[in-house]
Amino acid sequence: MRWRAWSLAAVMLAPLALILSRPPIAQELKYHALVDTRAILGVPNFCDVCSNLPFLLLGVAGLLLCRAGRVDGAARSWLVFFLGVVLVAFGSTCYHLAPSNATLVWDRAPMTIAFMGLFVGLVSEHAGARVERVLLAPAVAVGLASVAWWAWAGDLRVYLWVQAAPLLAIAFVLGAYRAQFTHRIYLAYGLAAYGVAKAAEFHDAEIYAFTGQLMSGHTLKHLLAAASILFVYLMLRRRQRVAPEVPAAV
Repeated sequence: MRWRAWSLAAVMLAPLALILSRPPIAQELKYHALVDTRAILGVPNFCDVCSNLPFLLLGVAGLLLCRAGRVDGAARSWLVFFLGVVLVAFGSTCYHLAPSNATLVWDRAPMTIAFMGLFVGLVSEHAGARVERVLLAPAVAVGLASVAWWAWAGDLRVYLWVQAAPLLAIAFVLGAYRAQFTHRIYLAYGLAAYGVAKAAEFHDAEIYAFTGQLMSGHTLKHLLAAASILFVYLMLRRRQRVAPEVPAAV
């Protein structure tokens, strides 16, 4: 029904209009002051660096799944998603070796690729295959442009929308559209894991102290974010297409 399409557009565009009505948002330099700076085996910020390994492993596993033709549905979008995850592993490693605004660009750019691949994949599988053909390339371009705009103008507003809007769209799709595939509950698990990951990010020092300096909140964020990707991977690997509903005989 068309109300779903219009409602989804409102879910995506209303936050953009709201955030653009606010003053520009600058990147606080204290963001780079991560608590766990231990160097191990000559690697600075070792735990934050090495906790990117799950992204690489899951991204490669996802790409292999796509290449094997085992992903029914929006295959191109899922390929873009897992490619973004692989690039996140390298970009985040680059950032954590020497945290700064300049290196943060290489962390955030691939994140937008993954976010937009996930967004277009899920929306097109529920709203129609034509969405992927029309929206995938522009969505990825908007994601990358949001990072470029922040790097050039110092304004995070569009980037924050690129992070939040796909998650809002996923939540809307889960509630408003009939499932086209089994195992859709894995998306809810993934959203929950990512939500806890973001919370851990904001409590970097507190978690580091609570765990007796075993693990910082930022390292935990990486592991929980990887868990959210694992849920997407398992969903794609295990799901089957749901048979269309047959109208009841009169």
